[in-house]
Amino acid sequence: MKVKKNDNVYVLTGKDAGKTGKVLSADPKANKVKVDGVNVQKKSKKARSANETSQIVSQVGAIDASNVMVVCPACGKGTRVAYAFADGKKVRICKKCGASLDTAPAAKKTAKKAKKSEAADKETAPKKRATRAKKADKAE
Repeated sequence: MKVKKNDNVYVLTGKDAGKTGKVLSADPKANKVKVDGVNVQKKSKKARSANETSQIVSQVGAIDASNVMVVCPACGKGTRVAYAFADGKKVRICKKCGASLDTAPAAKKTAKKAKKSEAADKETAPKKRATRAKKADKAE
């Protein structure tokens, strides 16, 4: 499946044809995607306790991934997705302008991993020393 979470997509068919939105979730096994503001369904929610009230809730339904087209962030047009190898990794690219569709999310992931590892290093060492020092102070 060539559509991923957080992609901007253009809906090709169905009652919401012509709309654009952000992919909220992607299910490759079922070939379905959930797009923000597309295929909105009403669901009645029953009150489960005396304090709650029954209500009608709107939720986003899944649509088939073949009914959407990825919008290129560089040229702003709906495009088919092609694959190319860059730096030894398989990258999705726009067939119209050749811009990469995967550059921004990959940078965010590596930054998050670096922050987590730094935080883990800072948390593990000082906590052990601080607790030993407190126990020594209490013993005296």
